[in-house]
Amino acid sequence: MKTIYQKLLFLLLLLPASMLAQSTIDGIVMDGKSKQPIPGVNVSVQGSSKGAITDFDGKFKLGGVKNGDKVVFSYVGYKNEIIVFSGQKSLSVTLNEESNELKEVVIQVGYGSVKKKDATGAVTVLSSKDFNKGPLVSADNLLNGKIAGVTVNAGGGGPGVQSEIRIRGGSSLNASNDPLIVLDGFPISNETNAGSRNFLATINPNDIESISVLKDASSTAIFGSRAANGVIIITTKKGGKNMSVEYNTQYASGSMFKRLNVLGADEFRQVIKDVKPASVGLLGNSNTDWQREIYRRTDYLDNNLAVRGNLFGRIPSRLSLGNTYQEGLRLTDNYTRNTISTNLNPSFFADHLKLKVSANYSSENSRFAPSVEGSAARFDPTQPVYDAASPFGGFFEYRTGSTLTPNAINNPVAQLMQTYNIGGNKRFFGNFEADYKFHFFPALRAIVNVGFDEQNGHGSNYTPTNAASAPRNNNIPYGYSETYNQMKRTKLMDSYFAFNKVFGDVNVEATAGYSYQIYEGNNFYTNNIWQPSYNTIGGTSRVKTPNVLEGYFGRAIISYKNKYTFTANFRRDGTSKFSKSNRWLNTPGLALAWKVREDFFKDSKFISDLKLRVGWGVSGQQSTTGIDALDNYYIQQYSIGFNTNQYYFGNTPYPIAISQAYNDQITWEKTSTYNLGVDYGFFNNRISGSLDVFYKESKELISQIASPDGSNFSNYFYANNGSFTTKGIELGISAQAFKSKDFNWNLNFTATKYERRIKTLANDAPLYTGFIGSGTGGTSQIRSIGYTPDSFYVYKQLYDNAGKPIEGAYADLNGDGIINGSDRYIYKNPDPDFIFGLASSMNYKNLDFSFNIRANVGNRVYNAYRASKANYSSLMNNTVLANIPSTVQDTGFNSISETILSDIYVENASFIRVDNITLGYTIPKWLEGKSSLRLFTGVQNAFLITKYSGLDPEVKGGIDNTIYPRQRSFVFGANVKF
Repeated sequence: MKTIYQKLLFLLLLLPASMLAQSTIDGIVMDGKSKQPIPGVNVSVQGSSKGAITDFDGKFKLGGVKNGDKVVFSYVGYKNEIIVFSGQKSLSVTLNEESNELKEVVIQVGYGSVKKKDATGAVTVLSSKDFNKGPLVSADNLLNGKIAGVTVNAGGGGPGVQSEIRIRGGSSLNASNDPLIVLDGFPISNETNAGSRNFLATINPNDIESISVLKDASSTAIFGSRAANGVIIITTKKGGKNMSVEYNTQYASGSMFKRLNVLGADEFRQVIKDVKPASVGLLGNSNTDWQREIYRRTDYLDNNLAVRGNLFGRIPSRLSLGNTYQEGLRLTDNYTRNTISTNLNPSFFADHLKLKVSANYSSENSRFAPSVEGSAARFDPTQPVYDAASPFGGFFEYRTGSTLTPNAINNPVAQLMQTYNIGGNKRFFGNFEADYKFHFFPALRAIVNVGFDEQNGHGSNYTPTNAASAPRNNNIPYGYSETYNQMKRTKLMDSYFAFNKVFGDVNVEATAGYSYQIYEGNNFYTNNIWQPSYNTIGGTSRVKTPNVLEGYFGRAIISYKNKYTFTANFRRDGTSKFSKSNRWLNTPGLALAWKVREDFFKDSKFISDLKLRVGWGVSGQQSTTGIDALDNYYIQQYSIGFNTNQYYFGNTPYPIAISQAYNDQITWEKTSTYNLGVDYGFFNNRISGSLDVFYKESKELISQIASPDGSNFSNYFYANNGSFTTKGIELGISAQAFKSKDFNWNLNFTATKYERRIKTLANDAPLYTGFIGSGTGGTSQIRSIGYTPDSFYVYKQLYDNAGKPIEGAYADLNGDGIINGSDRYIYKNPDPDFIFGLASSMNYKNLDFSFNIRANVGNRVYNAYRASKANYSSLMNNTVLANIPSTVQDTGFNSISETILSDIYVENASFIRVDNITLGYTIPKWLEGKSSLRLFTGVQNAFLITKYSGLDPEVKGGIDNTIYPRQRSFVFGANVKF
């Protein structure tokens, strides 16, 4: 009995210890759909700091677990799984994807993100599946034709060429109209560095996850002084939840598909016999199509490898490598880019601390080809390309012995082959972001974002001594050489607090912070010219241009019952570009959204979404052609001449310093925007989209205006003067036209209409623009109050009874009986009346087919090439023969001066362009189910429908002095995923 009592007492003593005993459990976490292990899953005991993370094989071990503890398994994009511990030694856990999160579209906005259904501003987002396809070198080509109100105009077909991006037509006359580009939270400079073709081409399009476009000031105001032209937010791809490898490769072969209409060799001979019989002896014996000679068949090759997974079993990571090679149509034009990108986005302390690390490196190398389209169109088609006896590298040139004919056209093929313009640019950019959610107050987060961007460009431009296109002195050729270097550096530090909490039916989000960004750069140019005696002349210049932008910003979003949302933005920016009295700018923004469906159509099966939006905001502008254009313009600065511009005291040279024009009163341009929008969805969002109406007014425009004699150190200087307005309407429609188990068809349609009008100008005086012939021959455009900027300013052509234009006969519009400059009138403008875009994607089982179409209606282009060359007097270029447009046979014009400003040359440049057609086939289970393979082919720039007689109706600025033509490419590629 005593023994039994002792045992009972022992058990009673052990009972508390056994109740408090702790165990260790292990197990594996798998994806509920694929049954594959998930590395990086957070495993924690609810209400304690105990936790673990699954390794690369999805396995975990967690100690210190007691009976009754709730073990939580969580991972981004999946529903949390909670298991009550009751002594299990091992667990097998499956996580299921969070369907609501996967279906919800998230839009990146300034210093944060918002679900599309909760957005109050005019914001559109494209994911990688929505991007344009094909051999696209630059990020700007991904969204062309995809978003209402956004136009992307490359203005030509050079490899990696920089496009002109306009959101709602821009906001300025003379200052920059480029949108602000924000890369992973880092506002980058939109200045292209020396040696590079395009600042956006340094970003590999294969690394981009999504692009958000902020169009109205209620959404852009938080970016303040740089957001008057809209904001484009680029988000790159991040680390994945599972280990994956993806390889993409593309090859394309391109060729020229349209030429300028000029006289063929036989036509040219006949015209010379008929019009200039005295010059028949100047004709050659060849039949040369110079436009074919300067172009070639091109190659394009693009390879990208990306690896995603959890580094060390707990850090979601992505590493990508890219190589791109693209040839231009011009014989010697080529572009090469190598990129490496890495992204790390780990989280710690049960997701209370999230880190994002992004680092990117790109190396660009190019051989730039000179513009020779004008020379090729003009060169005598009866002359050969090569001349064995020529001292100019064996190319035919107009010469007498070894002396060039003065002012004659140079052989365009020789210009290409004998110009060695080599450039390169190396760029490193990235940022580090820390996002901490306070443990004691989870509704509050602190975010710090530090960014760095540095570019180093270099190059050399060499023309040998035996090239006819080299500089000439007394008709004796000599060579030319130039080397150049340029550095641009940007540093950023953003720090802000973000608050998000629900109070009953009210949800409050608030953001407040500080931003500091500095732009640094210098140019270093060395110019050398070799004369026949090989003496070197030239000089060196260095310019240091630091600029600082400082800002304080805040935003509040208040939602009531998830039906009514109010957003308020505010930013106060200061810039070193302006004096202290004009340095600061306040940019507020307000917006209100009402989900009408929740109040009136909640039970409707027809209306699945209906939201009204109204917004207003102010944004600023401080740049002329980019962020560095107005460096310290308010300060009186001096330039020092080269060694050829010096003053001698005795035998000692002293440099001459000359003051530059300045204005200490210059300040910001300011743009106010009003926006009214509707977001809609029908039939369970099978059809969805948005309709926006907007009005913008820009004031205190930064312009170059004439200065009175003796009042400044130049005839022109920058000042704030003038205003203009833009109003328009945008429509976007997305539709699932057909949806079944095997066949799906999706359509996306956009339509845009906007009008720009000048409201005031300096002294109400019109400004003449639009140079003909690349800066010579006068102007053909005007900026005048009440009209669209850069409208065409020409004479009204008169016609005979047969409908043929009468040379030099114009309407006497002012009725004074004299035809002179007072009879010119404003006729049409470069802006289109309507812009349309249509994207279609279909898939039948594993087969997919897609195409993209764009159209501009009502835009005009002044064909300056025809205007200056489509006349018989242009058959001679000084003492040699020159070709002319074949349209001269329709008009019979003889004189340049009598016809150059006729409205007959303002042509209808409406067009329909099919940018891309792609056909693909996917093998979902390749290599015994370990990978998938997609093979595809397609056509880039498939076809163009237009009445415009020039090379391409898409030109920048509305003046066509001949452009680099786009090529048509046939594409083949493969995508492999492991």
